[in-house]
Amino acid sequence: MKRLNIYITKQIIIGFLLISFSLMSIIWLSQSLRFLDMIASKGITIGIFVELTTLLMPRIFTILAPISLFAAVLFVYNRMLSDQELIVMKSSGISPWQLSKPAIFCGFILVILNIYVMNIGIPKAENAFNDLEWKIKNNVSHLMFREGEFTTIQPELTVFVTSHDKDGSVGGILINDERNPRLKSTTTAEKGVIIQTSKGPRIVLVNGNRQEINKKSGSFYSVNFEKYSVDFGLKETKARRKNSVRVQSFKELITSVKNNQIPVEERRKMFVEGNKRITTPLLAIVYALIACTGLLVSNFNRRGQSKVVCLSLTAVILIQAIDLTSGNLAAKNLWWLILMYTNILLPLFACLVLLVFPQILHRRRRQKNPYTKGAADV
Repeated sequence: MKRLNIYITKQIIIGFLLISFSLMSIIWLSQSLRFLDMIASKGITIGIFVELTTLLMPRIFTILAPISLFAAVLFVYNRMLSDQELIVMKSSGISPWQLSKPAIFCGFILVILNIYVMNIGIPKAENAFNDLEWKIKNNVSHLMFREGEFTTIQPELTVFVTSHDKDGSVGGILINDERNPRLKSTTTAEKGVIIQTSKGPRIVLVNGNRQEINKKSGSFYSVNFEKYSVDFGLKETKARRKNSVRVQSFKELITSVKNNQIPVEERRKMFVEGNKRITTPLLAIVYALIACTGLLVSNFNRRGQSKVVCLSLTAVILIQAIDLTSGNLAAKNLWWLILMYTNILLPLFACLVLLVFPQILHRRRRQKNPYTKGAADV
């Protein structure tokens, strides 16, 4: 029996890895299109681009992993049933509960993995993603300034840099600034150093010239300078990043819910997020049970198990839809959390009962079938 469980478990794991890799590759490609503009406008390297898009994967993994496991379990058991392997196993006295143990084992392992990813992996990845994204957008160093090209930092601010020096400074600078509605200025300098201030990044220019044109009067001014600084007007929005519930760990969510200084609506969202980090990982074992229960409990049909597969697929789609809907509704009214937990526990309990007591389903079928009932009476 142990060898049989290992055999089925290997088949499920291989199928899960193949499906997960395929789905995540497709999602990764679709998500990476969002950042192609950064490659063109900011000049980021391929390494930073890959790191940026990879940090999105933990969030996507928690969504795709239960679905991938469902597909893998459904495929493996359906193939074994088509090859009549399950029929031989049942004939040898192996119960549906024993045959479902590999699927339950894989679902349990995925539940533990998803708990770790949702409570530790995603907050770390979201924080790292936000920090890296801000640095790319606001760090006006070699990421933004490419040698010999005009870089538009803001709609009315364009910078040209001739070279990057080894000491971190830039040479041959030209800045065209039209942010002031009254003035249009063009600044050139031999060298410049980019520094970070409380107001955002700023460049300190050395040995240059500044020319201004008054847009209304048309008057022209020109002045030479030894040192001059230009503020790019980019500020980090730390408050926006801290408000996101996804960047907080489970412990931080509990602390925030108890904090009376936070608005009630925000605390309600954090409370719902904390509950979702409990229920969402359980979807893996629920989907695995739904995938195998119908195939193990139902009677064998030589024409195929299309009805059972369709019912299992419909059940998963319904559970996923209710999970998403109940989470959104619970953010407005906490009573909807009952539906969130019922949506997980009810199918979990129903599958376990059918696997342990499969005669319940067969007994109902005999009662509905008049030919079977008559034969039993005779």
